[in-house]
Amino acid sequence: MYAVIKTGGKQQTVSEGDILKVEKLPGDAGSKIEFKDVLMVGTDKEVKVGRPILANAVVVAEIIEQGKAKKVIAFKMKRRKGFHKKIGHRQSFTSVRIKEIKA
Repeated sequence: MYAVIKTGGKQQTVSEGDILKVEKLPGDAGSKIEFKDVLMVGTDKEVKVGRPILANAVVVAEIIEQGKAKKVIAFKMKRRKGFHKKIGHRQSFTSVRIKEIKA
């Protein structure tokens, strides 16, 4: 069984046991979280598609860790003007393990 969920402005295809990194969500490591924006649920025999979301469909996940991604450097320069600007950014993420898909 698999599902397509919406979280953090993105769509993710998940199945039970998957580990994925999503935009930062509130909660501590080990706590449960429910994704209620389920767009599609599919099995070997049938596929249910929501308009836009499925009612009564929930994906239950467990938070593994809260972390930060690798640093991304944004460097700006204007030639012959002496202008240099270096900015670093580390995006926060939440790593989750999908426990159960209820459709």
